[in-house]
This record gives sequence, C-alpha cells and structure tokens, in this order.
Amino acid sequence: MRVGDSVIGTLGNFSASTGKAKSKKTFNVCAIVAAAMTGGTVLNYSASLPPRKRRILYVDTEQSRFHCKRVLCRILRLAGLPTDAHPPLLEFLCLRGYATKERLRKIEEAIYDLDNLGLVVIDGIRDLAHDINSPGEATDLITKLMQWTDERRIHIHTVLHLNKGDDNTRGHLGTELNNKAETVLQITKDDFERDISSVAAMHIRDRDFEPFAFRINADGLPELVEDYQLRQTTAAKSFDYAEVSADKHREALELLFSEADRVSYSSLIGRLQSSYASIGHSFGINKAKQLKVFLENKRMIVKEDRFYCYNPDFHY
Repeated sequence: MRVGDSVIGTLGNFSASTGKAKSKKTFNVCAIVAAAMTGGTVLNYSASLPPRKRRILYVDTEQSRFHCKRVLCRILRLAGLPTDAHPPLLEFLCLRGYATKERLRKIEEAIYDLDNLGLVVIDGIRDLAHDINSPGEATDLITKLMQWTDERRIHIHTVLHLNKGDDNTRGHLGTELNNKAETVLQITKDDFERDISSVAAMHIRDRDFEPFAFRINADGLPELVEDYQLRQTTAAKSFDYAEVSADKHREALELLFSEADRVSYSSLIGRLQSSYASIGHSFGINKAKQLKVFLENKRMIVKEDRFYCYNPDFHY
C-alpha cells in the first residue's frame, strides 16, 4: 500500500490509523480498503495485492450491525462495486456484541481459516484489550499482530484513538503500536474548516509523504481536497512524543522522585521544571503542565489519592 511514492504497508507488517473522536478515521480506512479491492487509487491511496493474496478481512469491534452495513456499502461504492451483492473477496465481521477474549479468538480463527488472505483491518483494536494501560496486555496484543502478520504473510491495519488531551496514541497499547508499526497515520480535523480532515504520517519507516485532506461529499463518500494547505491556529497545545527520549524522561523522573516517593500537585509542576532543566530541557509553566498530562497519559507518573508517584515500569 502506498501514498504517492511512499510505502505505508507491506505483507508481514502492520500499520495504524489514529485520530481524535469524529476525525473521520473510518472514512479514511474505507478508502484504503477500496484501493486494495480494486488495485487502483482511492483518495491518495494505491494498493497492489499479489494474485494469491487478494482476500480482505474487515473487523469492526465498536459499531452496531446497522452502522457496519453502512461502512460496507461505503467501501463498495468507493470501489465502484454494486451494493446489492456481497463481494466474494471481502469478509466483514461485526464483533460489538462479543466479550473481549471472544473477539480476539474470532479474529484469529478468521485469519487462519480464510484462504488467499492479504489484508486485515481491525477497526477498534482497543476493544481487544481489557486495560489499555496494561503493559502486559499491550505486549501480548502487539505480539499477536506480529505473529499473525509473519505466519500468514498478511498486512494488518488497525484503528486507535488519540488521547483527548494531547496528540499521543492512547495508553501502553498506543505506545507499543508506535514502536512496532510500519506506519502510523494521523487523521485530524482542520481547525478552520471542520468538514475537512487531513492525513499525515505520525510515524513511517519509508520516506515521508506530503499531508493530504479529504471531505465528505453529498453522496456520503470521502473525496480529495485539491491543493490543500495544512494550517494551524496556534502552536501545538500538547507535549509531543518526540521532544524527549525515554531515557531522558527516566533520568528526570528518577531525579525528581529521589527525595520523596510521593509529590503533591502544588509542588509537582515546579519540580518537573527543575528536574527536566537539569537534563537540558527547560520548560515554562504552561509547557510543564502539558508535560504533566503527557506523563500521566503514558503512565510514567500515576496519581494516588492527592499525590503523584513515579512508575519505573512504564513503556514508552
């Protein structure tokens, strides 16, 4: 799978689409699937599956049967296929009504039972884990993705929400996705034109591509916005994942909590400023508050009663 000349998905690997709620992530994934079904280009996505890898499995863990049917029809319309007959090379699983372990079992059964499988979409990977912040569950689930893609020589594309308070993927599961995925696409609503969503590479192993945008047309389908220019109203409002390395975070937090195991909020921000400045990262008070939110979201610090504690077992 490609965006222009950039490779975003290959057999034996997995990728992800991520974004805030209502950013049109599923519309974006529909375009990827339609491109894979036709071997052509939809939005800026193009795909070419080998002759014996043309079958596609789409798994939805969140939506009702009614809305799953709408997603299926949207894919068929984008692919230029009739909507009154199910396509022979597309399988669709609606798993909202199942327990977490049962969802995972059904997906694994389908991946190993379907012949000529090339692409799997899991729309709602968060629903395959009980606790998104559990390091053990996150590692086990990502290990499953690596096992499935390697043993079946398929590509898996997943969908995961971003944190509400910043632009980082949610929990330990999001961290593991960032570390192991071939590509992570970020879908973002435009600050100025709310009917437009942009697509950019948050992480990519191949060359980066120019962000592009789409809107939903009168037929309810995503269409490309020509000559789109990415605009921002203000500077970034969150602490960015790439600003400080995991080792530097650990160094600063070990220094901060060396004098006391628990720190109250009233002193936490000032101590964050001091400890991070000592390792070469000076932040103003607003940036330090953003850092505090980031550290909580990543479970690097945890709140117990009215105090904050260091979690040395964090996964970055």
